[in-house]
Amino acid sequence: MAKTRPDYESSLFARFLRWLQGGSTQLDDEMSHTMDDKASLSHSEADKIAQEHEAKYEARLAAMAEQEKNMYAHVHAWASNQGKGLSNWLYRILAVVICVGIIVLLVSTAAELPPYGSPDNPAHNEVAERYIEKGMQETGAVNIVAGMILDYRAFDTLGESNVLFIAAVTVLILLRMTTRPDGKPTTSQLEAECDDRMYEPKNDLILQHQASFLVPMILLFGIYGLMNGHIGPGGGFGGGAIMGAGLILYLNAFGFKKTERFFTFKTFSIVSVAALSFYAVSKAYSFFTGANHLPSIITPGTPGMLFSAGLIPYLNIAVGMVVCCTMYAFYTLFRKGDM
Repeated sequence: MAKTRPDYESSLFARFLRWLQGGSTQLDDEMSHTMDDKASLSHSEADKIAQEHEAKYEARLAAMAEQEKNMYAHVHAWASNQGKGLSNWLYRILAVVICVGIIVLLVSTAAELPPYGSPDNPAHNEVAERYIEKGMQETGAVNIVAGMILDYRAFDTLGESNVLFIAAVTVLILLRMTTRPDGKPTTSQLEAECDDRMYEPKNDLILQHQASFLVPMILLFGIYGLMNGHIGPGGGFGGGAIMGAGLILYLNAFGFKKTERFFTFKTFSIVSVAALSFYAVSKAYSFFTGANHLPSIITPGTPGMLFSAGLIPYLNIAVGMVVCCTMYAFYTLFRKGDM
């Protein structure tokens, strides 16, 4: 056993275990052997041997560094040439596989659907029957469409409103021209202002007089559409679009300077965020109470009255504000890059 012990200690497996446990490497072993040999020799011989081993040690380090450098250069060259081509082919293959998989999934799902137009389909009996026969009783809205999109499918309408807001934010990021830190306009803003005055002059007296008469009526009609969307035709999308058109007409007639007295970028931010937050919070409360069969303070009210149908009139207002602000923001940003 005494003869096999040194062989085991110097074996590859034993040295590998020492390396895993934080032990010495081959170069460290050589330096330790050098120190042991140095202790058994004279001073001059020990220094000579130490210098030789140190030179070998440094040469080994330089060779290992060069080898590592060559390895990295080889890997970089492969990644820049063959690796790049391989990754492109792999990307194309994965893209085709994913697209084909999605197509197969959609086609197989569509194949399992009931025949289109069949009177026995759930969409043609249970759902429609529920909306028509119990819609007014459950939502309080005389307008079945308003009850459907703001009560039965209110979560979907929240997503649509958020899509409008995200679209407006994206256009802001891409097109809005920011001012300098001192508050003065930049060159791009001054050029946009000159183009705006050249191609769309704001001194048309006929347009201004007509706008002074039409804009209040357009805004009132939009508000009427918002407030009565649960009773008759109208609602948040239609009323908000009408109000947005009124703001755009006022801007074309009187320009940015007068419009910014009551509608700025800060107004757009506050109104949009407040409307979406109110929609999300109010419907979260409605979803929570309905899913857990808890009593709710929101009641359908008396159908046909202005303040009835639970949250639907207020949700119409919230949706209308988002639509109005988004329409105006799109127009101003595409026209001059500012609000």
